Amino acid sequence: MVRRFTLLLTLIAMLGACAPAPAAESPAAPQAPSAAQREAPTAAAGSPFPVTIAHKFGETSIPAAPERVVALGYTDQDPILALGVVPVAVRYYFGDSEDQVWPWAEGALDGASPQVLNIPFGELNAETIAALQPDLIVAVSSGITDADYATLAQIAPTLAQSADYVDFGVPWQEQTRVIGRALGREARAEELVAATEARFAELRAAHPAFAGATAAIAAPAADGQFFFSGPEHERQRVLSALGFTLPEELAASAGDSFYGTISGERLDLLDTDVLLVTASPSERAALEANPIFQQLGVVKAGRVIYLDTSGISDDRVGPALVYSSVLSLPVVFDELVPRLASALETARAAARPSGAASPRS
Repeated sequence: MVRRFTLLLTLIAMLGACAPAPAAESPAAPQAPSAAQREAPTAAAGSPFPVTIAHKFGETSIPAAPERVVALGYTDQDPILALGVVPVAVRYYFGDSEDQVWPWAEGALDGASPQVLNIPFGELNAETIAALQPDLIVAVSSGITDADYATLAQIAPTLAQSADYVDFGVPWQEQTRVIGRALGREARAEELVAATEARFAELRAAHPAFAGATAAIAAPAADGQFFFSGPEHERQRVLSALGFTLPEELAASAGDSFYGTISGERLDLLDTDVLLVTASPSERAALEANPIFQQLGVVKAGRVIYLDTSGISDDRVGPALVYSSVLSLPVVFDELVPRLASALETARAAARPSGAASPRS
């Protein structure tokens, strides 16, 4: 079953901290960096290098501003690009195997075409990586092991994730900040984080109904089971940062992992105020023919939001939520948040007495 989930994670990727109250004017949402930002690797006060960064496998020392960066983590390319650096290679995650830079990040490429490393999870093609002659390997969202790290560190300074989080559970803020330090662009990283957190705050203020409403993210698995995002998973953190709550029983079931599994007999646990289901078109069709799933109140009330995370359709929202990065989150804000608000309005409308006025969301 673990292997099944690993494949799901790699192929379809089922799977924020609270922000301060918004000021009168909040920073603009992060955009692809300008040419000036791409050309400024250090702060005006001077070079921050050498830099030493602690992580779960020890410490990594970076002697000078990296020029040949390999994005080995599945989503690390986004903060790297947002910080004005174009990696020489990115890792295949899902979708187009020849193009792993998504529409929200394409503007940061400046005409470059990073090599795509099609390396299955649990494997490591050290020869291919070494041939790229990197001076920094970013592996924050890679799930590498201690042995993998030892191999990579022989090739180039390798940035792994902090031991404070489960694999694939590093918050987007931490991912952005630690990569910013490694690239010598810490100040820019803080600007990106501040702008994104301010946007979260604006959305919470605009949608007070989100506060305390329950929401879960799930994906169909084998034998009628479902995987779901736990509180340690970045996608669920996005919902939490908007004000939603993961039911306690689901959170407890996930435990220390970033995901959990529930059987077909306990689909009632997914009967939340809003349910996000990541599914391919064929999986969605199967769910729509599943009598047990169709009996859930959230389904009958029309409060399920289906997201296609295959990466081969025109749906940008599913992949953007998968990445949950400083570059992809604006897509979530613009396209998913209105659907969340609409789902909750459906719930409120059903609960209101006939003829009652609709409250503002």
